Amino acid sequence: MTHLTAHSRELTAGAAAQPRRLRISPAIRAMVRETSLSAGDFIYPLFVTHGQRLKREVASMPGVFQWSPDLLAAEAESIARLGIPAVLLFGLPDHKDATGTESCAPDGAVQQAVTIIKKAVPEMVVITDVCLCEYTDHGHCGVLNTGGDLRPYPHLPEGYVLNAETLKILADVAVSHAEAGADIVAPSGMLDGMVRAIRAGLDARGFEHLAILSYSTKYASAFYGPFRDAAQGAPKFGDRRSHQMDPANAREALRETALDVAEGADMLMVKPALAYLDIIRMIRERFEALPLAAYNVSGEYAMIKAAAANGWLNEQQAVLETLTGIQRAGADLIITYHAKEAAQWLI
Repeated sequence: MTHLTAHSRELTAGAAAQPRRLRISPAIRAMVRETSLSAGDFIYPLFVTHGQRLKREVASMPGVFQWSPDLLAAEAESIARLGIPAVLLFGLPDHKDATGTESCAPDGAVQQAVTIIKKAVPEMVVITDVCLCEYTDHGHCGVLNTGGDLRPYPHLPEGYVLNAETLKILADVAVSHAEAGADIVAPSGMLDGMVRAIRAGLDARGFEHLAILSYSTKYASAFYGPFRDAAQGAPKFGDRRSHQMDPANAREALRETALDVAEGADMLMVKPALAYLDIIRMIRERFEALPLAAYNVSGEYAMIKAAAANGWLNEQQAVLETLTGIQRAGADLIITYHAKEAAQWLI
């Protein structure tokens, strides 16, 4: 009989399972990788403005631009060549007013952009953001309870976003995007009943086939700052905490998502991504039947860009690690301003 020392027994027991054996070479690591990121997982946001030959870089988001519609055909073609299947459009109007009138205009920036992109790249999935904050002169996401002592709902605070009045406009916005040729509409205001109202509006106009990607879990986050520069939609007063979610709440995300699913949402979203990976995981597990997107938002993008510019981290490695983490948490799709760069790094 062979007698083993305690040290020998420990070595023998561990010999059967040593994880480092599967990390020894790039080929083996790739073969056993659990999460595989690809350009086909990305949705690339685009900011569209009026004008001709305009390509304005957003100061707080290096590499991100405001585009005039006439330049979007070439940009869409370059995005498609990288294997990125979809874009998400945000519009900057010529004129802003209290109810965001231009959001529904047939010749609005988004409506023009949809038509141009679909003509240039028919296979590109064009998603449109449906909200009013970029279009209103006050920068809030809907019609406000304003007018001092004459405000229509005196029991509600001055400046409160009125739900029913706003839903009517959002339905019209979604229909105008559908008429321009959008493939998917994405309501982002976090107003009660927004999915139901938009679904009813689309169906009534013959767009039963059009999918709704709901911003079903959108937090009142500090990470939206650069976006408000890009979309020129910062609120002129107050904040959006009366309709966007409290960052401290997790269970509420399940409730919000369940409501949107019941109202007819075809796809779900968590926004932002990095501080809410636990929320992505919770929703993935509870609502596994529906596609789930995560929005890697402007502040998350800007932080990496700033750190890389200062030489504090390797941008490529940081971006791919970040996007992999979002996918690993449970996202099927990632909306990210890094999409074009990441697609090239993944080739």
